Amino acid sequence: MLLNKKIIVVLPAYNASKTVTQTFKEIPFDIVDEVVLVDDNSTDNTIEVAKSIGIHHIIKHDKNLGYGGNQKSCYNKALAIGGDIIIMLHPDYQYTPKLIHSMVYLIANEVYPVVIGSRILGKGALKGGMPLYKYIANRFLTFFQNILMNQKLSEYHTGYRAFNREVLESINYQLNSDDFVFDNQMIAQIFHKGFEIAEITCPTKYFEEASSINFKRSLKYGIGVMKTSIQYFLDKNKIIKSSL
Repeated sequence: MLLNKKIIVVLPAYNASKTVTQTFKEIPFDIVDEVVLVDDNSTDNTIEVAKSIGIHHIIKHDKNLGYGGNQKSCYNKALAIGGDIIIMLHPDYQYTPKLIHSMVYLIANEVYPVVIGSRILGKGALKGGMPLYKYIANRFLTFFQNILMNQKLSEYHTGYRAFNREVLESINYQLNSDDFVFDNQMIAQIFHKGFEIAEITCPTKYFEEASSINFKRSLKYGIGVMKTSIQYFLDKNKIIKSSL
């Protein structure tokens, strides 16, 4: 705990058997109380590895629900076991758990209700091996989103996020997509509710075992991101109400 806040790390896992141990070992258990791993019907032995390293809260999906569907199970479980601060960390070791202290302190001290790790602040993205086409798409989409959503985030596409309990209970993330655009819909909901989001510089690593989506999936994601931003703009300006 930190300042009497129960801290839970959630790991949305899919075929993460080669990287989950390294990720788990770097989690700062001086403040983290529980770890929840949700396995999205992996084809490897992620579950067995997770049990062997001491993860007690493990959920296995009977079928693959997708990245967004995985996160829904993660947050549902974290809230059910009393989490006050929930950190979503990818178990593929693309993001370092060593930033958890910094993210949690901002929330526990009530400076910000949400903190995300930005790969764009500084030069972490390209230095870590982000493909150039993904970097360019990231910059374009972020510019587009900031204009329509009247915000100033350095990026909307990081998978490293921490929330206080109130935020997760205030937004209806169950309505969101089960695919990758879930992340962007969630940010739109957070801003729509009037919460602020802090960013900290986050190094990232692209390597063979790290999860990544191909060009076709990236294109689908980009279209979904733009759609979400347009829906937000229309709703905020009372033109067309969004179901999200």
